[in-house]
Amino acid sequence: MAKLYFYYASMNAGKSSSLLQADFNYRERGMATMLWTAALDTRSEGLVRSRIGLEAGAYLYSVDTDLLAEIRAFHREKPLDCVLLDEAQFLTREQVWQLAAIADDLGIPVLCYGLRTDFQGELFPGSAALLAIADALVELKAVCHCGRKATMNLRVDDEGRTISQGEQTAIGGNESYLALCRKHFRAALAG
Repeated sequence: MAKLYFYYASMNAGKSSSLLQADFNYRERGMATMLWTAALDTRSEGLVRSRIGLEAGAYLYSVDTDLLAEIRAFHREKPLDCVLLDEAQFLTREQVWQLAAIADDLGIPVLCYGLRTDFQGELFPGSAALLAIADALVELKAVCHCGRKATMNLRVDDEGRTISQGEQTAIGGNESYLALCRKHFRAALAG
């Protein structure tokens, strides 16, 4: 039975490189995969790209993409063995249920990778839905500067000062976010 997986972590935990390794493992065995990433992340340019230099082409999804219809149509032409999706925090609740239908009805495993929480410690809509209905939840580990497990994402400005207000989504990497343990996240927000 195919499952819906959610691999989640803070920034800099290796989510994209883990996705690319899983994709490589399927393809090395002659299996067909389909990769997706968020169109919202304009840095990706249609690629799943890791900080360690690995990358692969991917289909782009936005909030109005019907993932079930797109993947079903592709699967009819070329049977798929796995669907892998990066930046899963940007999924809508409806899209998460579409991915569940792909696993349940089409029998294709779906591996989703994304952030659990935003820079204010709040769940993203896609992450909340995945935490609620995924068959398997896997936490990937990042490390805070103190050596503890990093579970939080601190947003910072160009000078490294904490940003505590603003839109939930602001695309950026190491220049905009720090992965911290909860203790150091709370301390940074307290100022």
